[in-house]
Amino acid sequence: MNPGPTELEPGAGVFAETLGAARASERLAGRRVLVVGAGQRLTVDADPPIGNGRAIAVLCAREGAAVACLDIVAEAAEDARRQIAGEGGKAVALVADVADPAAIERSLDESVVALEGLDGIVLNVGTSFGKQLADQTPESWDREFSINLRSHMLYAQKALRVMPPGSSIVLVSSIAALSATARNPAYESSKAAQLALARSIARAGEPKAIRCNAIAPGLIDTPLGRDAGRHRAGRSALVPFGRQGTAWEVAYATLFLLSHEASYVNGTCLVVDGGLSIGIARA
Repeated sequence: MNPGPTELEPGAGVFAETLGAARASERLAGRRVLVVGAGQRLTVDADPPIGNGRAIAVLCAREGAAVACLDIVAEAAEDARRQIAGEGGKAVALVADVADPAAIERSLDESVVALEGLDGIVLNVGTSFGKQLADQTPESWDREFSINLRSHMLYAQKALRVMPPGSSIVLVSSIAALSATARNPAYESSKAAQLALARSIARAGEPKAIRCNAIAPGLIDTPLGRDAGRHRAGRSALVPFGRQGTAWEVAYATLFLLSHEASYVNGTCLVVDGGLSIGIARA
């Protein structure tokens, strides 16, 4: 296993931003952001790294946004809210099963009420049963697509009706969208479809000046990533810069796409993998 963020020290290629320790600069001042999938799974690690959704929610709050932290597990959503509040930020915790269309409608309405408006959404939620093609069932396939893709469409559909001009939507995809190396067709297909969906949302939102983009993280040291790595020998044998990415690096990419700094960036995918998808790797 290559070094995770808890083992990294500032140096070549590792900065305060890499470790989530950079000074905030109010890049989202006054913004109201819903992070779907802001919770964090429990793992066997005594000192687990932060997950992508949690890092995104915390960073948005540090940069001045009011944040709605949504998760299917109430305690996970509350932990995110508590961490933000402990740093002096503003956040609320929401609970929803995004496989339920009615829960999506309700939770988006709740976020608008709680935040007194909404001008940013990060759709980070996703799941994988890890089934190879021969093992797929209609039920497992439909479940993955309902969470990884249909929920994103329904949130965006509702959001475009209520978000003001200048708002931004970000879909968190994966480099699994770009290759079949994981031999996980439901996950890979749903993640690839997210890239097409982001383009469709961008087209639909453009007349209202609402942008939509996707990001595609690579091998990131998160609780989910560590759990997956335990079942995949050699998963991190070769990685760019000799380490996995951190969730903070994913969060900063998301922050850019949410911010007005990206006001002319629309319908694209930002790959956050250190160059792994183009063949860069180092032991």
